[in-house]
Amino acid sequence: MMTLEALLAQIKPLNGEAMEKAQAHLDDLTKPRGSLGVLEDMAKQLAGIFGEIPKKPLQKAIILMAGDHGVMEEGVSAFPQEVTPQMVANFANGGAGINSLARHAGADLICVDVGIAVDMPDLPGLQRRKVAYGTKNMAKGPAMTVDEAIQAILIGADVVADAVQRGVRIVGTGEMGIGNTTPSAAIIAAIGGFSVEDVVGRGTGVNDRQLQIKIDAIKKALDVNRPDRADGMDVLTKVGGLEIAGLAGVCLGAAAQGIPVVIDGFISGAAAVIAGTICPQARDYMIGSHLSEEPGHKFMLDYLGLKPMLMMNFRLGEGTGAALGMTMIDAAVKMSNEMATFSSAGVSESID
Repeated sequence: MMTLEALLAQIKPLNGEAMEKAQAHLDDLTKPRGSLGVLEDMAKQLAGIFGEIPKKPLQKAIILMAGDHGVMEEGVSAFPQEVTPQMVANFANGGAGINSLARHAGADLICVDVGIAVDMPDLPGLQRRKVAYGTKNMAKGPAMTVDEAIQAILIGADVVADAVQRGVRIVGTGEMGIGNTTPSAAIIAAIGGFSVEDVVGRGTGVNDRQLQIKIDAIKKALDVNRPDRADGMDVLTKVGGLEIAGLAGVCLGAAAQGIPVVIDGFISGAAAVIAGTICPQARDYMIGSHLSEEPGHKFMLDYLGLKPMLMMNFRLGEGTGAALGMTMIDAAVKMSNEMATFSSAGVSESID
């Protein structure tokens, strides 16, 4: 496996000339300029990534990272930690929300155990690449070591590289890890300099008392660890999660491979924030899928400069929003390739 430095060195700027050509093509399609909004923006971004607007919909995969969290000791979730491996088994059996929506989008689902607190059995589609049996309790000290964080990042990038070798040309991020909205809120509070109250949400549905426990745990973690907001690795190591690190690696790995990555919701957003802090260039390869119900998600998207395509009131995670976002990207590709131009259709352009 390559080093983190070598991975980051592979990330290049988008192709500006290809984006200009794509814009000229989009402006020549039989519609008022810019009237298909986000679809046109996506087509132009795809041109910058691939050197041209793809001629057909891209082969897709959702990469779902799973890990557990030591901060569960603080009572931050309405669900027990045992749900993490139970849900991963559900993914493997095809019965979860992401399975349904990945099938709808025509995307493969790749599940990776990067930090589940128990040993997982052999399951179809599950890659067992455990870095540790969950993180440590971030309210008492760093969630993981620097070596663990780097290892998880490189695993995420390696999973992307393997998928690209099989023909995948766009990936989406998904996750599973009971308690993981707590480190996600800590990450955006730390990097964005926001108050914990502004960015924390109810996650899996905690009540008012549990919400206050969650707020207190995040504040304690930030106070104990004092993460450096300008250093993405420092924030990740001190208040992150192994599946968040793995997804940061997916974001960096996609950029290194020269393919787009569709960012799901709150936890995926935290991973994208880490990746975008470590390597700002990687943000150009990110596509925002939806705006989560978790209040901190809008702060993450703003930090990254991403606009969500969909407003679906989602808060499930798993990659469900990314899967739906991929169908919008299919629409952008088809629109770009199937619409007539003014000249070919004999339609007069605007005289303005």
